[in-house]
Amino acid sequence: MKRHYAALTFMIIGSLILSGCANGTKHKLNSPHKLTITTTLYPLEYFTKRIGGKHVSVSNVIPPGTDAHSFEPSTKDMIKISDSDAFIYNGTGIEGFADKVNETVKNEGVESIKAAKGLTLEKVEHRDEDPDEHGDKDPHIWLDPVFSIQMAKNIEQALIKLNPKAKADFTKNYLSLKKDLEKLDTSFNQTIKNSPHKEIIVSHAAYGYWEHRYGLKQIPVSGLSTSQEPSQRQLQDLIKHVKAKHIHYVLLENSASDKLARVVEHETGTKTLKLRNLETLIPKDAEANEDYLSLMQKNVQVLKQSLK
Repeated sequence: MKRHYAALTFMIIGSLILSGCANGTKHKLNSPHKLTITTTLYPLEYFTKRIGGKHVSVSNVIPPGTDAHSFEPSTKDMIKISDSDAFIYNGTGIEGFADKVNETVKNEGVESIKAAKGLTLEKVEHRDEDPDEHGDKDPHIWLDPVFSIQMAKNIEQALIKLNPKAKADFTKNYLSLKKDLEKLDTSFNQTIKNSPHKEIIVSHAAYGYWEHRYGLKQIPVSGLSTSQEPSQRQLQDLIKHVKAKHIHYVLLENSASDKLARVVEHETGTKTLKLRNLETLIPKDAEANEDYLSLMQKNVQVLKQSLK
């Protein structure tokens, strides 16, 4: 039912936009001196603001604290995107609505920018009885600081194309962000390398890139999407593994359901710590003026404690 509703919504939105064009009422909301950019995931919003600086006005379409895997844009969201100069999306399958958005606004003068362009996604081993709805590729590339550098580069190049006169500022801002991401990469590398243990229990399989980049081993309670719940047998096997390996922590997320992870906690006597998957910036972190870099550093500290 939800998919049929979403499809109908996009048809209505497309009709409204085309109608506006026919009547000559469609217009861009941005001034000629400032680009308006709509992003999907919080890291893309952060990267775009850092790189664009004074030359951009950026807003994220997915509300704070919302699960990006299941989000569907409203009519208001679609009109907002169609009135932007550019729509920046991850492009790894996590935004199930992205292709429909691109199709709807392709004739509206909106530049669609795939932040993950040129990146090779890691394959995921998913449960046979619970197939991965994203295929066999892990979409959570923004959690890898090295891949984030390439995403930021793609955004920088797109902004230069949209406003060549601001190229010097965009490049300067990108290089500053790149330096910060390189420091973050070093923090992850040193923390995990120097930890006596390498396994973490996580609420869902969002941290595969830490495995491939730094040698960490994630043991997820749920699949790539939080809706991919384990079977009873798999849950029992996980509980046995936690006990056998004397794992002391289960790592939960602020934006994901922790029901099954709490079962593991209860059955094993483990404690819980919080990871940020950063799909969205939760209101509590926004109020505390946290950002991508500060929250990723908090993730480093969580790993340091959980891997003791």
